[in-house]
Amino acid sequence: MLTPVDIDCPYCGERIEILLDTSAGDQNYIEDCQVCCRPITVHVSIDDEGEAQAWVSGENEA
Repeated sequence: MLTPVDIDCPYCGERIEILLDTSAGDQNYIEDCQVCCRPITVHVSIDDEGEAQAWVSGENEA
């Protein structure tokens, strides 16, 4: 199931919408910003109730 989530790009600061695949469980992946095209690392965690939490970081951030 794809869940839309709004995030702020860590490079340009623009708010963009990404789709999280919550059926895949916890994950980390790279997605390019739709505005500045820089690579954003997306971190997804699924809690015990199936709710997705997402946070993003830039290429050189932890």
